Amino acid sequence: MILKGSIVAMITPFTPSGSVDFAKLKELLDWQIENGTDGILVLGTTGETPTMTHEEDDAVCQCAIDHVAGRVPVIVGSGSNSTQVQKEKSIQYAKMGADALLCISPYYNKANAEGMYRHFAEAADAASAPIILYNVPGRTGCPIPLEVVQRLSQHGNVMGIKEASGDIAYASSVAKLIGDEFAMYCGNDDITVPLLSLGACGVISVWANIMPKTCHNMVMDYLQGREKEARAAQLRYLDLIHALFMEVNPIPVKEAMNLMGMQAGGFRLPLCQMPQAKREQLAEIMRQAGLKVQ
Repeated sequence: MILKGSIVAMITPFTPSGSVDFAKLKELLDWQIENGTDGILVLGTTGETPTMTHEEDDAVCQCAIDHVAGRVPVIVGSGSNSTQVQKEKSIQYAKMGADALLCISPYYNKANAEGMYRHFAEAADAASAPIILYNVPGRTGCPIPLEVVQRLSQHGNVMGIKEASGDIAYASSVAKLIGDEFAMYCGNDDITVPLLSLGACGVISVWANIMPKTCHNMVMDYLQGREKEARAAQLRYLDLIHALFMEVNPIPVKEAMNLMGMQAGGFRLPLCQMPQAKREQLAEIMRQAGLKVQ
């Protein structure tokens, strides 16, 4: 399975008491699908998984799979700092019906190249759903070495990589590995079109939480040969995309959703609300992008 298009990296909505708001999650899933999103990712970085329990992770996974009910593919983040935990979650979420699994490189206890390879290979060997590697050195502190990506690209159960380093040179080297069974997904909304030009087949997007149709259209424009339109959209919304990362993700995008009246809820510490001045700055940039702000 090579999924093409815009895959939304879903936020996890919380109730005023701080529990997962499953009713709101279902509402957001429906809204995403109605607005053309090509795939759903839950339990990624944007979903605040470091602050959630294993039981909450399992419940969000099952809720998303059951509610989406095959309308679009559902990718589930099964990554962990622990190879064994990642392996167990990958097996479990695949059995629950995930179409693919997003696995992150180990962080804090950083691995050498062989350890990095085994970290991903253990999950890929064990799970019945395909694995997407997640390269995000800005969070993990180290990139996945290119030689490890090359080895894993030959694994029959590794379908691709979410490339979120922001390093075009690295992405260009990864692009040489793209084939019928190994894809690259952009992991940085501000360089989606540049990575599409290198052969990426889509984006795993934070921006799509607030503008799913626009993000979908931009990717499809490029993939269907309308490069000029795709480039225009990338540049048209670049200030907004940058604003969604003016503080650590997912603080700004959740604030943006709340400003739009989507009631995404608050955060779990150590994440917390933006200062009022930044919230006002975000709101003004949203208005300039044509969004209605309450």
